[in-house]
Amino acid sequence: MNNAVVNQTPLLQLVPDSFGGRLAALPLRSKLSAALGIAALAGVVLAMTLWSSKGDFKVLYANLSDKDGGAVIAQLSQMNVPYRMSEGGAAILVPAGQVHDLRLKLATAGLPKGSVSGYELMDNARFGQTQFQERLTFQRGLEGELTRSITSMAAVQNARIHLALPNQNGFFREQQKPSASVLLSLHPGRTLDRAQVAGIVHLVSSSVPELDPKNVSVLDQTGALLTSGERSQNGGMDAQQLQYVNQIETGYAKRIADLLEPIVGRDNLRATVTADVDFSQSEATSEEFRPNQGDKASVVIRSQQTSEQNGTNGATPSGVPGAASNQPPVAATAPLTGASQPLQAAQGGAAGSNGRRDATTNYEVDKTVRVTRNASGNVKRLNAAVVVNNRSVTDPKGKTTQVPLTEPEIEKLATLVRESIGFNKDRGDSVKVVNAPFKIEVIPQVDVPLWKQPEVIDMLRAAAVPLALAFVALLVFMGMIRPALNVALTPPPPPEPGSTLAEVVDDEQEFPALPAPKSTANLDGARALAKENPAAVAGILRGWVSGETATARA
Repeated sequence: MNNAVVNQTPLLQLVPDSFGGRLAALPLRSKLSAALGIAALAGVVLAMTLWSSKGDFKVLYANLSDKDGGAVIAQLSQMNVPYRMSEGGAAILVPAGQVHDLRLKLATAGLPKGSVSGYELMDNARFGQTQFQERLTFQRGLEGELTRSITSMAAVQNARIHLALPNQNGFFREQQKPSASVLLSLHPGRTLDRAQVAGIVHLVSSSVPELDPKNVSVLDQTGALLTSGERSQNGGMDAQQLQYVNQIETGYAKRIADLLEPIVGRDNLRATVTADVDFSQSEATSEEFRPNQGDKASVVIRSQQTSEQNGTNGATPSGVPGAASNQPPVAATAPLTGASQPLQAAQGGAAGSNGRRDATTNYEVDKTVRVTRNASGNVKRLNAAVVVNNRSVTDPKGKTTQVPLTEPEIEKLATLVRESIGFNKDRGDSVKVVNAPFKIEVIPQVDVPLWKQPEVIDMLRAAAVPLALAFVALLVFMGMIRPALNVALTPPPPPEPGSTLAEVVDDEQEFPALPAPKSTANLDGARALAKENPAAVAGILRGWVSGETATARA
């Protein structure tokens, strides 16, 4: 009998020995479940990979206005780019690997619109634009360049510049001078000193032709005018003078604290100094005249005038004849005071003559011109107030108590304060040192549970997505993939001797097993025969397998 399967008693189904064969022998339902589980697991792994690649967010733009921030977020949503907002909404965060690409793409779209444009506006000049448009474009570019220069300062967060450039005409007297206004937004806690404000003024005035530094106004974000030379309502002083007074008072207070803190302790001292500063300016001019000093050689002649008159009469003898009338004339003399006196005539002579000579000499007089300008910002008076806490004393038992300072100790501290501020009694300075116990408010410490601490909450938020994906992957593996793997990886059990015999002849066709016998008497007899005479049973089985008996019967 060909193409037949011969079975003896209950036959076991054939189980392949290889992993692929056992996997292929699984039922269709198990195969589909395993395939779906593998696909779900691959999706979970892909999701974890994408999340990890986008988990590192960096700042795209910071300190944007509400209008620019909304436009940037809308553009990111259209581009399907994930984004986050920092605490307080001060910055927009995007995946770290896309920061530079997104900036270029948003710049192409003209975002953010609040960015400053400089002379690059001149590169996009349109054909046919009017002279007014050219001048306005140049003014916008100049304002943008100045804004970039000013915002490069460390204390300036943002700046806006408005230039007023009047049109020049042919009438020189009617030409108007340009002016400028600068609005500064400073970083929190930053200030500009007088030199920095002056630098901004000169930067703007030097960038615009014929712009006088006096026509440049600088304001801060609070509206305070930083370049005003006029007095304000704050005690008759402007912002720069108030800042100068504040610097003086802060400097003296720091001196006192640095000197007394090593003695009384860091938190056991409070000191304030009030300075009365005189900002008034006065100028005095005086002229002094003094007479000439020294001898004649040191006298300086300013002007000199000489007048001489001569007249001749007949030779008329005069005087009493004799020796007295024959004397020579006396030499003429002129006084230093410049008084004019007639010269003495000759006492007689051979001919009658008369003459007159006048000389006037003016000399320089000493003159002194003195101009005195009083300095501005002189300290007129200083008032210092210092409060010192009680001294802490620890007894042998370790108990700490507060003990007031003695009068000599307070006087020593007052002496140190006077020396530190340069105390001047004639100026009216005053120093007061007071000892008083400080009231220390005990702030109760609230024990925040571990699950409410911000660090733990942030850590849980960051780990929530990975843990959820890992849990899903575990469920998929245990419920859909693991059963199929257990069946495929389990090796087939070895067949028990005499329990099953199945042989496939000529082909791989599988036939159903024979039905179990209704009576077990023949089976028990066959088993007994096999035990008593195994050789005969083996021969019978060999004949069945080889088909000799079937051929003989045929």
